[in-house]
Amino acid sequence: MLTPDELLAAIEAKVGHPATVHEILKGLKLPGSQRATLRRRLAKLVERGELIKIRGQRYGLPERMHLLTGRVQVHPKGFGFVKGEDSGNEVERDLYIAGSNLNQAMHGDRVVARVERRNLSRVEGRIVRVIERGATGLVGRYEPNSNGFGYVMPFDRRFLMDVHIAAGDAGSAEAGDMVEVEITTFPTQTRSPVGRVVRVLGQIEDEGVDTQLILKKYGIPDAHEQDAIDEAVRLGDKVRPRDRRGRKDFRDLLTVTIDGESARDFDDAITISRSDNGNFLLGVHIADVSHYVAEGSVLDRAAYIRSTSVYFPDRAVHMFPAELSTGLCSLKPKVDRLVQSCVMEIDPDGEVKRYEIHDGVICSNERMTYADVDAILTQRTSGLRKKYSGFVCMFEMMQDLFRALRGRREIRGSIDFDLPAARFELDEAGDVMAIVPEERTIAHRLIEEFMLVANETVAAELNARNIPTLYRVHEEPAPLKVEEFEGFVTSLGYSLAAGSGSITPGHFQRLLERVADQPERRPITSLMLRAMQQARYDHVNKGHFGLAARFYTHFTSPIRRYPDLLVHRALRCREESKLTGRQRRKWTELLPEAARCTSERERRAEEAERELIQWKKVRFMEDKVGDEFTGHITGVTAFGLFVELTEQFVEGLVHISSMADDYYRFVETQYLLKGENSGNVYRLGDVVHVQLVRVDKEHRQLDLGLVDVLRSVRKSSDGRGVRSKKIHQKHRGRSVNSRMRKGRR
Repeated sequence: MLTPDELLAAIEAKVGHPATVHEILKGLKLPGSQRATLRRRLAKLVERGELIKIRGQRYGLPERMHLLTGRVQVHPKGFGFVKGEDSGNEVERDLYIAGSNLNQAMHGDRVVARVERRNLSRVEGRIVRVIERGATGLVGRYEPNSNGFGYVMPFDRRFLMDVHIAAGDAGSAEAGDMVEVEITTFPTQTRSPVGRVVRVLGQIEDEGVDTQLILKKYGIPDAHEQDAIDEAVRLGDKVRPRDRRGRKDFRDLLTVTIDGESARDFDDAITISRSDNGNFLLGVHIADVSHYVAEGSVLDRAAYIRSTSVYFPDRAVHMFPAELSTGLCSLKPKVDRLVQSCVMEIDPDGEVKRYEIHDGVICSNERMTYADVDAILTQRTSGLRKKYSGFVCMFEMMQDLFRALRGRREIRGSIDFDLPAARFELDEAGDVMAIVPEERTIAHRLIEEFMLVANETVAAELNARNIPTLYRVHEEPAPLKVEEFEGFVTSLGYSLAAGSGSITPGHFQRLLERVADQPERRPITSLMLRAMQQARYDHVNKGHFGLAARFYTHFTSPIRRYPDLLVHRALRCREESKLTGRQRRKWTELLPEAARCTSERERRAEEAERELIQWKKVRFMEDKVGDEFTGHITGVTAFGLFVELTEQFVEGLVHISSMADDYYRFVETQYLLKGENSGNVYRLGDVVHVQLVRVDKEHRQLDLGLVDVLRSVRKSSDGRGVRSKKIHQKHRGRSVNSRMRKGRR
């Protein structure tokens, strides 16, 4: 029987109309005995959005019916967009849906939409069917009515309708409580959704409620299912003698892990030495989660639902129960651990000359932190060099190899944005006491470089052996985005210096090098990121544009990312020659959906992390109203300027209505606002002096004012200037990274 992809290609070529199962059998000349299998394949294609089932039990190609399958993203103002799932669909992938055409679809629902009209600015459509509800519940604020009924106002403003709560279905909720609601009846043309309160979270200012609201808003499971925990407990906490059989023994090699101070899950360890010919022998040893988590097991199914660990400032939500993530699969020092190892011989120019991939066993000699390794290498702290005297030569060799690998990537044009990150200092209650820059040390860089080369090597190996797997792909930017970016940098006196249709990563990297020490660096980097496509997972290797890599995958974090677990399983089949024809067909069918699902859930985790961080930043600023700050403009729109405060890493909005000293015109192509009378210009990346005017706790945003403009307006109205307060001193507390894991390249 044809695979789903082969079946789709055959239908596209040979079936010229929406067809029944019988007509497809006949059109493709398939025997009647394959009817049941054909139905399953068609159902899979419908699930993937590549076919649509319509009236009369007919299956059709969506692009030929002007239809699109995807998730609807609703805007708080009442309209929405459908993000298409099929990248090969000729119908536009982002379809605008007016509020009147949402047809009871809710944010996150998987829908079928029809293209209805096109104009120069956008393509508009209508939702014709809800395939799958994106959420069966939500969180929000409960408010009772005097007649015994009540309603819940959704915390997520993209849900446009309040949920009605019948008398007796509010549980113990009181007015103003944040609650979790199960939707019992979805909206119709004549009725709003109806639900019942299943959990009272507390008042919105209560400790921990913010994290619970974000988890529920994004549908991220918090506590692990008991059956998954039980399965993890049964695996034990030690490597058994039989688990070591047949594995490459690396326990005699000097081995370390290097992570952040607050890290508890150690999924990568390093060994390094020099061969007689002067080449480096680098071993990247990754926790062998696939040995313990069998395909289709309870742990496997639960991990797939999560797809990734989520890292908040005050806690982590792990993909696996702690018994695995911080226990049996964490490469703790002084204990045996199972690994999959990529051992590479790398010459002084950073080229991988040969490699071996093994199921292995290690015993890490030391758990190192980035801070200590950096102090040993760059500050040459005598106390630490003495304490870790047996490792100093190893770290210096790592630094030499890092320089070789980094030089190799620079030559091929790999892009390194190297943007500053923020770190929170928290008190014991988890409240933010200070926000400080997160230094990216040599220790961070060398571990990142080692992970990159291991990921590339594994991807090339799986591709060469034609083993079905997931790749981490990053496609080149769209020509229109590049053209817009080039127009902006040209206005600043720079250029990508690339011919039409010949853009490479090297063009972007060389531009970054030219502006490295210039004031224009920040706006150029910011806009360059916007011009890039987002990295994602795909079952087809399409290379990684940003890294200038022909082959790339995620191999190095199976504790934290489900795609890495799939890559480990693919490697195990390679090693043990267990990839049967049946298994190959199964993976070929499942991997496209796994790529879509894991990419979606990665985005979900990123959005959740970003929103909670912003919320905590806003809370941190509550007592600073009236204070003045220096910041830079990170966004320019017709309604104002987005400004990020330089020292606090907090973003706020200078609304156009507060810029009352002139009439300001938005010049979209140049990313600036220009005063019609004064000629004052506020451009993306400009440094500005602002005052915190108001903290909007409901919308979790800061309202800022330009100090010069406020002073000018105040003087013209009453002859007085604005008063400013001193910036509050930073407080000391425990330090937590705002990004507690290695990058998502």
